Amino acid sequence: MILDALTNISCYAGLNPHFPKVVEFLEHNDLSTLPLGRHTIDGDDVFVNIVDTPAKERATAKIETHDQMIDIQIPISDTEEHGYTPRTVLLEAPYCEADDISFYEGEAQHYYTINPGEFVIYFPWDGHAPAITSTGLRKAIFKIKSI
Repeated sequence: MILDALTNISCYAGLNPHFPKVVEFLEHNDLSTLPLGRHTIDGDDVFVNIVDTPAKERATAKIETHDQMIDIQIPISDTEEHGYTPRTVLLEAPYCEADDISFYEGEAQHYYTINPGEFVIYFPWDGHAPAITSTGLRKAIFKIKSI
């Protein structure tokens, strides 16, 4: 997991061959003006979903992991809280290959806040419970093929 200011995202472009495409997309697009839905950047290897998330509490925020994709999550309209638990300490959970997701029971080990102007990167080994907010928010979720 990486949490940093959006102004520093280009520093992470070398972590995955697809990350430069995300950096370029962010340089040429204003996330706050993109309509809801999926925006393809490089087929199924790199895309961004602009979503409105409902209010959610820690107790109802499910921890999730992805086997095939890396997430870069960016809050657009408001601050959100995320939970984090390393995958190595999570108990086995069913995997849905069609959606590339596993959901886990229980609350996360750690919580932190992400503000507009910041981003978080989740790798397949990062259990995360995103979008904890009392009001809901609009956010961008980049999905990047893990190599």
